Amino acid sequence: MTLTEHSPAATGRASAAWGHLWPHFTRMSAGTGPVITRGEGAYVWDDRGRRVLDGLSGLFVVQAGHGRRELAQVMAAQAEELAYFPVWGYATPPVVRLAERLADAAPGDLDRVFFTTGGGEAVESAWKVAKQYFKLTGRPLKHKVISRAVAYHGTPQGALAITGLPAMKQQFEPLTPGGFRVPNTNIYRAREHGDDPVAFGRWAADRIEEAILFEGPETVAAVVLEPVQNSGGCLTPPPGYFQRVREICDTYDVLLVSDEVIGAFGRHGTTFACEKFGYAPDIVTCAKGMSSGYAPIGAMITTERIVEPFLRGKTIFPHGYTFGGHPVAAAVALANLDIFDNERLNQRVLDNEAAFGATMRKLLDLPIVGDVRGDGYFWAVELVKDKTTKQTLDADERERLIRGFLPQALFDNGLYCRPDDRGDPVVQVAPPLICGQPEFDEIERILRHTLTEAATLL
Repeated sequence: MTLTEHSPAATGRASAAWGHLWPHFTRMSAGTGPVITRGEGAYVWDDRGRRVLDGLSGLFVVQAGHGRRELAQVMAAQAEELAYFPVWGYATPPVVRLAERLADAAPGDLDRVFFTTGGGEAVESAWKVAKQYFKLTGRPLKHKVISRAVAYHGTPQGALAITGLPAMKQQFEPLTPGGFRVPNTNIYRAREHGDDPVAFGRWAADRIEEAILFEGPETVAAVVLEPVQNSGGCLTPPPGYFQRVREICDTYDVLLVSDEVIGAFGRHGTTFACEKFGYAPDIVTCAKGMSSGYAPIGAMITTERIVEPFLRGKTIFPHGYTFGGHPVAAAVALANLDIFDNERLNQRVLDNEAAFGATMRKLLDLPIVGDVRGDGYFWAVELVKDKTTKQTLDADERERLIRGFLPQALFDNGLYCRPDDRGDPVVQVAPPLICGQPEFDEIERILRHTLTEAATLL
């Protein structure tokens, strides 16, 4: 039975569920989709009783796995004691403890935490902080942000202006002015130095310096980069890349923002991904895995150097969110971080990432697979029409595979993951951090079967 062959009862349940729902990032004309009813460990079930491996951790979120009773119990206890109070001039015990814990875990001198309810808000907050910081320190022209082509940084108007995906922005323009783009680190598609990762990394980093100089260092406030770029398919940093970027930012007094909305909390085997890749940012943005998705919470974390001008006189940061630092979300985030410590989830990723990568790279023997790349528990398979020439799929083929065949076929075959063509067409996997070789093998088996069938549609 395929997704389009619903039983009458299942069709009725799905239609009722979707009758008043406006889904996110979805073609609503496509009709109803699966209704997910429960989760346990690395698996979810739909309303037809089908068990599906959650190969994307929900949306790069459910690090500790589904159905953790201990997290639900912490949420209930906190809600009973104090369900809500804002952090607008006040604090609550769980949010104070979480801020301290994040400051202790963050590398370098990142020790001041501004809470949000998600990643886009964290990126928005980082840009606002950068703008006001330079105004407070006598450099009011510094307001521009440089980010990478194809990178996604969120949907608020400011974060969307930082996003490097024109198609995602066109319907909402004009956006906040000041966002500028440089090349990303997709060495598989490199036009220069494709056979020399070190030279390619230097070339890509130097494009940031070139952009700063072109715009004028006196106007550039920040460079915003993901440790491993999500959109475009798990684009990893070449050797020396971030060290050169750090050098460039220091030279021109530009803040380096590490957007770790996906990368933080174990996705790459460290609490913060910048540790894994050896650089010290001025600001980190994070969300998703902080609570393993059990409650919405995000944060912008910065240094005392950046905070210091805000502590003077009557200065305030006129920005905030009603639910930022929600006490229930903070309490469950603390309990989630306890699980990280008790079950050594970061080390589990470090111990298993080579095996996961090796399992994923088995797919390179398929004619439709051009590249397999990633790090930690974050991998992408790039699809091609011609393996020798790296010829990508055309618009009709992308429509047929990425939006037509693959999402339904993968789910029907027992795997939830992400076909995506915001850059070159890829299938991404990012399973919960509790997974091991059995789940890796299951992911590879289902991908192999489904991609083999997909190749017949080209």
